[in-house]
Amino acid sequence: MGNDGILENTDILNEGTRIKAIGKDLPTDGVDTVIDASGKYVYPGFIDAHCHIGLFEEAIGFEGNDGNEITNPITPELRAIDGINPMDIAFKEALQGGVTTAHTGPGSANVIGGQFAIIKLAGRRVDDMVVNPYSAMKCAFGENPKRCYRGKGPETRMGTAARLRETLYKAKEYLEKKEKNTEDESKKPAFNMQYEALIPLLKREVPLKAHAHRADDIFTVIRIAKEFKLRLTLDHCTEGHLIADILAKEGYPAIVGPSFGNRSKFELKEKSFITPKVLQEAGVKVAINTDSPVIPLHHLNMCASYAVAADMNAYEALKAITINPAEIMGIADRVGSLEVGKDAGVVIWSGDALNIQNFVYTTIVNGEIVYNKE
Repeated sequence: MGNDGILENTDILNEGTRIKAIGKDLPTDGVDTVIDASGKYVYPGFIDAHCHIGLFEEAIGFEGNDGNEITNPITPELRAIDGINPMDIAFKEALQGGVTTAHTGPGSANVIGGQFAIIKLAGRRVDDMVVNPYSAMKCAFGENPKRCYRGKGPETRMGTAARLRETLYKAKEYLEKKEKNTEDESKKPAFNMQYEALIPLLKREVPLKAHAHRADDIFTVIRIAKEFKLRLTLDHCTEGHLIADILAKEGYPAIVGPSFGNRSKFELKEKSFITPKVLQEAGVKVAINTDSPVIPLHHLNMCASYAVAADMNAYEALKAITINPAEIMGIADRVGSLEVGKDAGVVIWSGDALNIQNFVYTTIVNGEIVYNKE
C-alpha cells in the first residue's frame, strides 16, 4: 500500500531507518537481510490517532493508571511522555498486531487534560521512541468532566465550556503581555506553567484534541475553536454520522472510535460502526481509533474491519488506519504509506489485514525487525 494505491509483486528496499527504493526485481547485492514475502500482504505500519497506551496499562489498577490527574479540571501542563511506560505488554502486542505508531496522552477526566505525544511503539525508553513530544492539547466535553468533578465543578456542559473559554482567554492575555514586553523584564507577566503550555495551541502550532461524543458537544468545541482561531480534531465523534453534512462543511478531521463494545454511558447511545463510512462519504477526513486500552491497540485492524462490515469501502478503511491519521497528526512525511524517503516501517501480513483471521508475520520499525512470528 503506497502512494499510488495497491501495488502487486513489488520489492521494498530499506537502508538504515528509511525506505530507499520501491519497485520490481530490486537488486539485493550488499543487502544484509532479505525477507521473502511472496504470497503475503505488505502494509505500512498501522497508526492509532487517539489512544492512551503506556498511560493506562494493561494490568490496570491504581499502580497502572497514570492517564488522568483528577485533582484539577485544568491541567494543560501535563506531558504524556512523563507518564508513558514502554515496558507495558500492550506495546509488544501492538507490534504483533501491526500497529507501529500511536498518538497517546491523558484521558478525558479533565476539561483540559494535557499534552499528547506521537511515539513509535518499539523501544524501552520513551525518549528514544518519540516522534513529537507535544503534538496536541487534549480537552474533554460531555459526561466525563461532569462525573469526575461532581460537587466541585464543572457539573454541566455550560460549566465545562466556561472553564475552557476562561482558561483560553487568560492564556491569550498572558501571551499578549509576554510578547508586548519582550525587552522589559519588569513588565512581563509572572511565569505561569499552565499558560505557557497553551501557547503552542494559541499559536496554531498544535491542535486542540477534543473528546466529544454527542452532536451538541461537537458543535460547542467547534464554536470555541473558531472563537480562538484554533486548529481542531474531533475525537470519538460518536454522533458524527447524524451531522456528517455539517461537519464536512466545517472541514475538521474526525478520529472515530472506539466503536466496539457496549454503550457504557448515555452519550454513547448512538454508537455505531457506520460512523466512519458516513463521515468519509460526506467528505470528512476520517481516522479510526481504538482508544486503547478501551479496545486493545493490536485490534486496530479489527475496528477497521468492522467499519467495512458496515459498508465502508475497504481501501478507505485502510486509509483510516494509515495515511489519514498520519495526515491528521502532521507526520505524513514520515509514515502512513510505503514511499521512498519515508520511515522504514513495514508490516508483512499472512493475507488481507482486514480479515481478522489473518495475522502478522513480521513488523519492522525504523528499519529494524521488532517482531517475527515463530
